Amino acid sequence: QVQLVESGGGLVQAGGSLRLSCAASGRTFGTSTMGWFRQAPGKDREFVAAINWSGDATYYADSVKGRFSISRDNAKNTVYLQMNSLKPEDTAVYYCAAEGSSRSIVQLTSTHGYSHWGRGTQVTVSS
Repeated sequence: QVQLVESGGGLVQAGGSLRLSCAASGRTFGTSTMGWFRQAPGKDREFVAAINWSGDATYYADSVKGRFSISRDNAKNTVYLQMNSLKPEDTAVYYCAAEGSSRSIVQLTSTHGYSHWGRGTQVTVSS
């Protein structure tokens, strides 16, 4: 079982930066694919970024490519989302997710591809 706790959200002006962290408990973190999703009010939860167990493969939604960066530190059981050049449309609750089983890239960009979820952290970008 993996438990996930997100932190680092907050209020930032457009053009600013934030770094989200997701601390994981459980022995399977080091072999789990990790993902970040977000959900804005009235919208479906959407894929943001994912990283494989070793950290040498990353995937991004087109809307965040070049601005966001996902990374992980397996020694600390933590995954990060560095968010730069933030825009008001990035405002959402950001969720961390983990999946220990093998999944395709398509599956990993979907909420259905993950078994474990955190409770989320609010990110608000003001214009």
